[in-house]
This record gives sequence, C-alpha cells and structure tokens, in this order.
Amino acid sequence: MSTDRDAGDLELDTVCGTPENPTSEPLQSSDHHQTHEQELDPVLLWVPSGRRLISGLVGLNVVLLGTALVIGENFNPEGLSHQEPEVFLLVLMGISLIWMFWYLLWARRHPDISPHRDHHAGGVPVILALLLFAAFSLLLFVFRVGYLMSTRECKPAATLISPFMEAPFLTLQTYLLWAHSKDCIHRHKIITRSGLMMILSTDLLLWLNAVTEDNIHVEIELGKRNGNSTCQCNASTACLAFRKGFEIFFPFNIEYYLMAGCLIYVMWKNVGRITGPDHHVTEKKTLYIVCTGGITLGLVFGGLVLAAGVTAFVLYQVYVSQPEFRLTAFFIFYGYHLVVMPIMSLCSLVGLIVQRLESRAREVGPNPSRRLDVVLLMAAALGQLALSYFSVVAALGIGTDGPLGELDLSYSLLSLLELILQNIFIIEGLHRHPHLSIKKKKKKKKQMSTPPTVQEQGATKPWAKRVRQEICAFLILSNIMLWLIPAFGVHPQFENGLGKEFFGFTTWFIMMNLGQPLSVFYRMHSVAALTELLISA
Repeated sequence: MSTDRDAGDLELDTVCGTPENPTSEPLQSSDHHQTHEQELDPVLLWVPSGRRLISGLVGLNVVLLGTALVIGENFNPEGLSHQEPEVFLLVLMGISLIWMFWYLLWARRHPDISPHRDHHAGGVPVILALLLFAAFSLLLFVFRVGYLMSTRECKPAATLISPFMEAPFLTLQTYLLWAHSKDCIHRHKIITRSGLMMILSTDLLLWLNAVTEDNIHVEIELGKRNGNSTCQCNASTACLAFRKGFEIFFPFNIEYYLMAGCLIYVMWKNVGRITGPDHHVTEKKTLYIVCTGGITLGLVFGGLVLAAGVTAFVLYQVYVSQPEFRLTAFFIFYGYHLVVMPIMSLCSLVGLIVQRLESRAREVGPNPSRRLDVVLLMAAALGQLALSYFSVVAALGIGTDGPLGELDLSYSLLSLLELILQNIFIIEGLHRHPHLSIKKKKKKKKQMSTPPTVQEQGATKPWAKRVRQEICAFLILSNIMLWLIPAFGVHPQFENGLGKEFFGFTTWFIMMNLGQPLSVFYRMHSVAALTELLISA
C-alpha cells in the first residue's frame, strides 16, 4: 500500500493505528519527524490543529467577497460605481504574481523542497490542453486590447488595465503548473498553501467574472434589438475584427481558468504529502499503444465522427450568418448531434458491461488527483445536465412549437442519456485496479458461499482489453469533436432555444454562460480521463 498521506494526517495513526501498519515503529518515526518539524518551524506553534485551516479560510473569504462583488455588479451595476470587482481582481492578480515570483525564485535555490512527487498530477494530456488554452488566451488578450482601445471612450479604467495584468498572471501561472504541478512541497507549508489558495481563488473569480459578464454578447444582442448601442463598434472594420476575435477565443480563456484552478487545487492538496516508492507507475505512450495495440474500429469510426463534425461545423458557420439559411444551420447542428450521441451512449453502455464482466478490484487509498478527476467529471457534467433539464421544463411549459423545438428537446434528452452513461463508464474505469481481480469461490454443499477473494491478475482478457481500447479511442475522438463545436462559438440553444423563449433573455443568458463553459470543460476533461483508461486497459 502507498503511504500517500499528509504529515498532519499521521497524528491519528499514532493513536489508533492502521491495518497497513500493525507495528508502531514507522508511526513513531513519523511522530518524531512531525515533532522535529514543529521545533524547526516556530510558526506551527501558532497554527490551529488543521494543517489546511488557515489557507482554506483565506480562500473561502476571498471567494465569497469576490462573488458578492461580481454578482452585485451584474445585478445592480449602478450601485458599484467605482469598478470595485475589477479593482478587487487586479489586487488578487497582483498578490498572486508576487507569490509566484517568490516561489519560482525560491524553488530554484532549494531543489530539496519537494522530496516527493505526485505522478498522477499534471499528466501529459492535461498539460498539453493547458498550454493550448493558454496560447489561445494570449491571442484573446491581443484582440481584447484592440477592442477595448477601439471603444475606450465608454470603458472604465479598470477594464482597460485588466488585460495588461491578466496576461502576465496567466503566463506565469502556466509556467508554474508546467514545471511544478507534480510537486509535494515540504517547506514553508503555511505560506505555500496560502499562496496556492490565493491563486486558486483568483482563477475561480476570473472564471465567474467571465461567465457572468460577457459584455461582447450582451452588446451584440442589444445591437440587434435597438439597432445601435452606446458602446458599439459601429462601422469600424478594425473594431469589428477585434470583436470577432474576442468572440472566437473567449471560451478558451474560460476553460483555461477552470483547468488551471483544478491543477492548483491538486498542488494545494499535495503540500506536505508523503508518497511511497510504489507510487510512480511508468507511463506508456498513448501513440505507441494506438500503433501497436491493433486499435482500428475505434479510430476509423472516431475519424468519421471528426470528419462529419468538421463538415457540420463549417456548414453551420457559413449558413448561420445568412438569414435565409439560419434554419438550415440549426438543422445541421441538431442532426449531427442526434446521430452521434446515441452511438456514444451505446459504446459507454457496452464498455460498462465489459468492465462488470471482468470483476476487477477497486483501487483504495488516498489519491487527490484521482478523487479530483471524479469530482470534476460530475461537477462539469452539471453544466449540460442543467441546460438539458431547463430545456425540458421549457418544453413542458410552452410546448415544442415546430421542428426546431422538437429537435431541441430531443437534443436535451439525448444529452442527459449520453452524459450519464459516459460518466458511469469513466468513473468505474478510473476506480478499477490495474492488476487485481475479484474471484468468487464456488458454493459448497449445505454451506453458505465463502466471501470473494482478491487475487493477482497477470494479464487481462484479450477480448475485453481490445473492446475497451476500441471504445475509448472512439469516445476520445467523439468528445474532441463535441468539444470543438461549442468551444468555437456554436451555441444554437442560446440563439434559438426553448429556454430563451421560456425563461427570458437575461436569465437564459446567465444559465448558458454558466452551463456552456462547464460543458466544454467536461468534454476536454473526458478526453483526458478516457486517454488514461486507454493506457491502463
């Protein structure tokens, strides 16, 4: 068993003991190590018993205050006349930048600050996705600065300054996560936890501010209604180009803060964590598995889904801008999803059945990365689940009223089915032990059946491994396409959905801005989780 526990958690073991450590010698050494640590760090004498209490309280208060400011500005903009939310975010980014500079310079001078590494944190797919989102976010800042300069007469000073503070914050945080996301830091733990919690709070508030205050879409909607607005580009070609770039790259910035916040949270949980020598598992290359594992059907049908998705995306973008073809664009979007999502649901169901037939043992033991993966899958799925349920309620309230309404309702119901089945398949797969299986003993005559035993399993059943790999490959490519379509601004439910008609523009706008980024994040996180299942099949 791995000893992946925080040093502070070892206090309970010294009193109660654990099944993994029947003798007291290791526990006494851990207790001696902890006492010695307290003697070396006098700050710990003034800290409450919970090792994460101070940083947790700091983060909770910062997030609650920031949330109150952000929501207050959106619901009563006249009440906060001095741009308090923007100023508050600028202060948080400034503090986070100071801490990151201190940590990176300090870490280079003290290579022994991280004696343990969490090899489950910051996997290659996650880091690559983070770098991709960071690159697109930096492009967003270019368009954002151009757009703000074009409309600077009607923009507050804090809004104009924000990109110049946000760009270095994003850049430095990306480098921190790229270089140190696996660190289990064991020095200056109070300062480290507080700094990481400050960055996490900043990420959460920047995400919340982005999804609740999407000024670009509000201004476009007002322009459609009134023919003009007080803060519009009017006929300026450069301004319109900057605004279009802002619209295209805006979702990537939202996804960046969600993913970066998750990685920062894992770093915060890993401060002081002790990992055993068996914690590191040699990672196989996904490309090598695909090339040598004989995966064909999943790649072929997944490639067809990608090709059809790109075609549908291009046609949608061409037709939706022309009033006479808008209905055709919506038909293309819904038609594509109504074909792909039932196939994905069936694949998830088959994969779940195969996993059940194998009777693998479940992995036990503390693992912040694995636990966070499951929580993120469930939390991110809430975005599309909520939008689907709201659309179903809207259909019950006003009826479908034509083919578009019926397509929207069908899309919502199929989204519910696909998300639920895929989540079960992924979560069950993540909890499967890679080497241990459960073998049920045969019943003896006139006796009760003996409990199942856990035994070492050298190799999985070839057919089961092949089926899981094919399913994972297909679902990976399908989720990539379902991520690309909304990530690049295709949101027919916002433009012509049942929810907009039933709940009204303002309410539905907020729901979409909260739900759609979570849905996009869910698809990207599903790709990372499915890649891990493909590797460990």
